[in-house]
Amino acid sequence: MAALIERRTTAGPPIVVGNMRATPQARVVIVRLPFGGFVWHRPTSVEIERDGRVERLRIVNVTRIAQIALWACALAVLLAQAMKREGART
Repeated sequence: MAALIERRTTAGPPIVVGNMRATPQARVVIVRLPFGGFVWHRPTSVEIERDGRVERLRIVNVTRIAQIALWACALAVLLAQAMKREGART
């Protein structure tokens, strides 16, 4: 199973501006299949190094949160309709 699906965190090339170094971090999920594969790469944070101090800033994916909320609402509506139909039959 480990050979089929791989999940890891990677760091991009650092960007240096003055005395500050910013390094982007990303989560990678790789799925290998006999006929091809799939790679999902999403940013997770930015590591800031300034004056010998390291700070990690999370990246919040607001779009994904909104998509999950919309899917949850759609599922709730479908379940409510199914329960209403089932109640009308009895």
